[in-house]
Amino acid sequence: MDTDKRLDAVRPYVLSLFRMVVALLFASHGASTVLGTFGGPDGGQPAVGHWPSWWAGLIQLVCGVLVFAGVGEAGTRVAALLGSGSMAYAYFTVHQKHALWPIENGGEASVMFCWSLLLITVAGPGAWSLAHVARRVLRAPAGASPDPEPELT
Repeated sequence: MDTDKRLDAVRPYVLSLFRMVVALLFASHGASTVLGTFGGPDGGQPAVGHWPSWWAGLIQLVCGVLVFAGVGEAGTRVAALLGSGSMAYAYFTVHQKHALWPIENGGEASVMFCWSLLLITVAGPGAWSLAHVARRVLRAPAGASPDPEPELT
């Protein structure tokens, strides 16, 4: 089997892993801001409802959890798009006014999350998602186990 075919065979699984890692990191940022976990945000935890920091943290937390779970093709894409847009907003309103380049203005995380979540929006959730598992379970006859994952050889 040539390299292209092998890589094509694992693409949906690697995409799922990518989605889950990005979403977990994104949700962790939100949990830090909204819940004060992981040491809380720099400058202290914002008051509930404070614009834009508390709302940005809430978007990160909720969208991160939804993207991580892969809540359906459309649900995952909508949550990823909302998260991507919130990071574009953060970059242009918070970071970009300090300098042009992300390395100079501290906006690397915003840019990476923005583009990573946009990729998930376009590419979809991959093979491992909550919706995929639910579809497999609903298709299986009563008492039968769901179809095994295809072999990657």
